[in-house]
Amino acid sequence: MDSEDDMMDANDVESVDDDFYSGDMEDDYYSDGVYYDNDDDDVNDDDDGPDYDFMAEAVDDPDDLSFRSQQSYTVLKEEDIRQRQEDDITRVSTVLSISRVAASILLCHYNWSISKVHDAWFSDEDAVRISVGLLDKQVVQFSNARELTCGICFESFPRNKTVSASCGHPFCNTCWSGYISTTINDGPGCLMLRCPDPSCPAAVDQDMINLLAPDEDKEKYSRYLLRSYVESNRKTKWCPAPGCEYAIDFAAGSGSFDVSCLCSHSFCWNCVEEAHRPVDCGTVEKWILKNSAESENMNWILANSKPCPKCKRPIEKNQGCMHMTCTPPCKFEFCWLCLGAWSDHGERTGGFYACNRYEAAKQEGAYDESERRREMAKNSLERYTHYYERWASNQLSRQKALADLHQMQTVHLEKLSDVHCTPESQLKFITEAWLQIVECRRVLKWTYAYGFYLPEHEHAKRQFFEYLQGEAESGLERLHQCAEKELQQFLAADGPSKEFDEFRTKLAGLTSVTKNYFENLVRALENGLADVTQAACSKTSSSKNASVSKGKGGKGKGGKMGGSSKNGDD
Repeated sequence: MDSEDDMMDANDVESVDDDFYSGDMEDDYYSDGVYYDNDDDDVNDDDDGPDYDFMAEAVDDPDDLSFRSQQSYTVLKEEDIRQRQEDDITRVSTVLSISRVAASILLCHYNWSISKVHDAWFSDEDAVRISVGLLDKQVVQFSNARELTCGICFESFPRNKTVSASCGHPFCNTCWSGYISTTINDGPGCLMLRCPDPSCPAAVDQDMINLLAPDEDKEKYSRYLLRSYVESNRKTKWCPAPGCEYAIDFAAGSGSFDVSCLCSHSFCWNCVEEAHRPVDCGTVEKWILKNSAESENMNWILANSKPCPKCKRPIEKNQGCMHMTCTPPCKFEFCWLCLGAWSDHGERTGGFYACNRYEAAKQEGAYDESERRREMAKNSLERYTHYYERWASNQLSRQKALADLHQMQTVHLEKLSDVHCTPESQLKFITEAWLQIVECRRVLKWTYAYGFYLPEHEHAKRQFFEYLQGEAESGLERLHQCAEKELQQFLAADGPSKEFDEFRTKLAGLTSVTKNYFENLVRALENGLADVTQAACSKTSSSKNASVSKGKGGKGKGGKMGGSSKNGDD
């Protein structure tokens, strides 16, 4: 059994870990970017660490992206999760000197937090036992009875045909089996299963379920128990990819929330959307909501249609004259420009392609408000379309690059190795180029969401952002062109060629340059384009200093002139 000091040390470590994932992390948790790893039972206690809100500041040098690229998470397979779960159960069982099934019930009740179990248990063991249902003595006893009455079907059964939980309430095997199966089929609530007696708080443990439930229900219960270990743990989440059964254990204090599962799906551990570094989760949430919101449909309707003057249904005019006819059953005929009845129009009003009434009314300001609203909607829609089309285009390019990467790894590398008599290990520069393309397409895609929400009035930031984005995009296009087009001639070659070495140098160089471009872009966006603000402050400060120096120089000259004048008077 562990010593009390060891137990308290373990509790302290897990308390710190819980505080971090609950957002209550104290400043002394971090020390210059060093973060607590669950595999090590120690915590660095230096002061002045960053908050959880964005862990990018947890890096020693904010300009050093090598830290951010370190894997700050662990992908857990099912056997890994079960092993961790069993270890936690064993730990609690050993420290509290209780059975493993009782330890499992306790941990499940306290969301698999060992520190919370220990704190509650040693504060008031009796209260914990009552709240969790771990009764230390039977509520009812039948010392000499040969037959007992089932509390559900009220039939009498021999004593060996009935089963009781820790409370002692007797129920027959058939009723127990039906009760357990029904509860398990109702969902994860079966993990908190209690005695069938309505007034009894006694818990039904896994041993009873294994004894009385059919195999199918045992498997379901086991799956619920496994899932609860992940879903109740603040630092562990399931991979959101369809059909994936891996979980991600996230390490506190890392520089980025982006994680990549063994199934090849990359996502943000914080918001569980697809990986979106360097854009923050709030911007991504707004962008995704905007892409699916009805507001954009309404903007399009407002910008590109007008309501029928009679039935008010929106009508789009994409060609033809100004004579409009509403669809049945309305069939109202009207002028597109002034929305007046067509019966009042004709040659005298300008014919089919103009409307004198509209022009006259427009000059008087009759349509100013509606035209202003339509123009605003049109401008808003055009701006949104500009960013969305480029966002979607880079998404499609990334998917194509992923397909090309897969084909390169499975087919083309072997062919290149045979044709150019080069080991596949020396062709990694091609794979690295495609991996860089895939990552850069993802980053570039999300920079368009960032640009959409960048305030229009911050002209300096917008210009700096567009410059960095343009440089990165140009570099990426050159790299993509080289990897996609120029490689084809070497795939189609019949034998080795001298140009292949030149191609190797060019592709590797473009990969490195593109990586640098995107690191600069990512660093700038994650810092909130702070370089622009600092430059503006420096410029303002220089201007003030120049003004002060000029003012002081003027006073000096004035004093000197005054002195000369005084001497002249004398």
